[in-house]
Formats: sequence, C-alpha cells, structure tokens
Amino acid sequence: MPSGRTLPPDATAIPEAIRARLAAALPREPLLRNGHLLAVSSLVSTVLGAVFWVFATHWYDARTVGLNYATVSAATLLSTIGQLNLSDFLVRFLPAAGRHTRRLVLACYAAGIGFSVLAAVAFLALVPVVAPRLDFLLDPVTAVFFVTYTAGYAVFVLQDGALTGVRSPGWVVNENLIFAVVKIVLLAAGAALALFAGILISWAGALVVALLVANWFLLRRAVPRHEKEAPDAERPPRLVGYAVADYAGSLFRMAAYSLMPLLVLNAMGAEYSAYFLIAWAVGCIPYMLVANMGSSLIVESARDPRQLNPHTVRVLRHSALAMAAAAALIIVVAPTLLSFFGPEYERHGTTLLRLLALSALPNTLVSLAVDVARVRRRLRLIVGIQLTLCALVLGLSQVLLPRLGLAGAGVAWLTAECLLALYLVVRRSQWLPPRPADSFAPPPDKEK
Repeated sequence: MPSGRTLPPDATAIPEAIRARLAAALPREPLLRNGHLLAVSSLVSTVLGAVFWVFATHWYDARTVGLNYATVSAATLLSTIGQLNLSDFLVRFLPAAGRHTRRLVLACYAAGIGFSVLAAVAFLALVPVVAPRLDFLLDPVTAVFFVTYTAGYAVFVLQDGALTGVRSPGWVVNENLIFAVVKIVLLAAGAALALFAGILISWAGALVVALLVANWFLLRRAVPRHEKEAPDAERPPRLVGYAVADYAGSLFRMAAYSLMPLLVLNAMGAEYSAYFLIAWAVGCIPYMLVANMGSSLIVESARDPRQLNPHTVRVLRHSALAMAAAAALIIVVAPTLLSFFGPEYERHGTTLLRLLALSALPNTLVSLAVDVARVRRRLRLIVGIQLTLCALVLGLSQVLLPRLGLAGAGVAWLTAECLLALYLVVRRSQWLPPRPADSFAPPPDKEK
C-alpha cells in the first residue's frame, strides 16, 4: 500500500524543484500566467482523481465502489447546486473589493453552507424514492456525515474562487494537490483496515486537511494583503441581483452537462451510456481549460476595466491556438486513448470524442463571451447564452441520438456551439466593449 505523510501548510506542498520549473515554463504576464496555473490545477485534479479511482477499484469490491461513488457524486452535485455559483461571483468581485474582501468571502461561505445543507437534507428525504439503494445514508450518523461533507465541499469550491479572485492561483494548485494526495493516502489506510466506508472517509479526511490549509493561507495571508491594496474601495452595488442571474445561467449550463448522460441512457441503454461517459470525460477537458483562462480574464479586467477589450482579444487568440492544438491531438489519439478502456469503447466512442474535441473550438468564443458579460454585468446576456446552449444541445440530442447513435450527441454539441459562436461574431458589438479611445492615441512627444 502507498504511504505518505501530512503535507505542510505552506507553499512547499509542491517540491521546490517542481515549482521552479513550473514558474520558468509559465508566461510572465499575469493574465496568461494565472490562467495557466488554474489550468494546471484542473489537470492535476483530473489526473490524480483518475488515479484515485483506479486504486479504489483494485482495493475494494465493485459493490462498495459503486455505492461510495454514487454517494460522493450525489454530495458533489448537491454542493454544486448549493454553493449558488458563488465561486464565479467571488472571481468577479473580489479583485476590486478592497477592504470588503473578508466580509464578502465569509458571506459567500455562509450562503454556500446554508443552501448546501438544505439541498443535502432535501435529498436525504427523497432517498427512498429517487435512490433507494443509498438507504444506508438514512442512518443518523451517516446522514450527519453526508450533510456535513456536502457543506464542506461547497466551501472547498468557493475557496478556489476566493483564491483566484485575490490573485493567488498557485494556491489553487497547492490546495488541489493536497486534497488529491491525502485522499489517496487515506484510501490506502481504509483498504488496509477493510473499512466499508474507506472511500468516503478518504474524501472527508482529505477535504478537512485541504480546507484547513487553504483557508489558513486565504484568511490569514492573502485576504489581509489584498485588503491593503485598496483600503478605500467601495462595496460593489447590486450584488444580489447579479448573483441570482449568474446562478440562473449556470444552472442551464449544468443542465446541459448533467442531462446528456440521461438522454443517452434513455435512448440507447446502459452500455452505450458507459461508452458516452468515458468519451465525455476526455472531451470536456478543453472546455475546462478555457474556463480557467476565462477566470483569469475576469480577475484582471475587474481590477482594470479599461483593459477588458485588449485582455479579451489576448486571451481569445491564445486560447484559440491552444484549443486548436488540443483538438488536433485528441482527434489523432482518440482511438488509441479509448482502446485502453476496451475495444467497444474505441469502436463506439471515437467519433463522439472527435466531435467533442472540435466543439471546443467554437466553445472558446462562447465561454469567453459569458466571462466578458460577467465583467460588464450584462445579466441578460449571461443567462441568454447559457439558456440557448442548453436548449440547442438537449433538443438536438433528443432528435439525433436515435438516428446517429452516440455521434448524435457530438453533432449536437458541435452544432450548438457553432451556431452560438457565429451569432457572437456577427453581434460582437453587443458583448465586446470597444477598445479604449486612449489606446489609439499616439504617444506624447518627448520633451526636447
């Protein structure tokens, strides 16, 4: 069994040599550098998360893995709903919050915890109806554990937004690395002790460690430093209205992601649902990386709104090149990659994965347009883009899955993203701000 020691609550959580090489490889410009750090964090979470479940399937029987996985997935979904998309809210408003930073972070924590608890309790009340095989969660001790974990994971997501908002993306990497490594270590300990709940305990224990370490740095170091940068900053107006609209938009995007597996399951059966999920997990990686760059765009533009236009153009060009390279790579290696899961995954999932990779190109523009709308507080546009995407994806999938098989889902995503991207190109004046007038002015003559 692998063994490890508790990681120290400081930046040395990543070995110095690795950190030095990572720093040298990243761009110096904060706009791109911070986006790359967030992308590294997402990739670390994805890769080590896959390693965790590989170990889990070797150390626990299939029934135990299935029940624990379903429980973790349910808690994660409920926390995502319960945190009200306030992670993106913090990314948008913390950069210019100044002396209001701590109060804003704690208010979001309180709201996320409260609504996550409500969501978890409501789910437990419905377990006999919607998930009877999870009835072990109704035991009083287990129920308290489930509710507490759901609330804790909401804070875990929110602290990522807070760390990003105060321009500490390196600590997002640290925090996710700590969570992943401690989780694997505790998983090994639980397997050695033959604990049925070893998987759940590993997630909960790692969550506690990550929350303590990250919030120690956030509230003791990063927030005070950030508040000193702008002690006279005014509290942003109309925060509740913005949060409600942004949350509504995020629910539509979440529905597009979450309901697709159900559409495949209903249209084609359980086996094809498995083929879809593997291709979907890989195909969504470019989407995730663009979202990371968008978070960096929001932070830097919120600090200096005059730079929104040049920042958007810079990120769009950079991300488009990166997504083109990623799409080309995925298209080439798709059959080989899926073959690791079995020949049926390769045969049924290759075309789907290639179409999802292509859809990442127009999604670059769609995702960044939403982020620009967040900076400009164009609430109708935020909701409208994500509502349209949801309706197009689910509607087209419903029609195309019976006719084209799994490829129908890929065609639906590619078509929806292309239609939205085309609209945004044609109507770019509605969402992209004009370049500041002073950026066109010639430099002043030097004094003679």
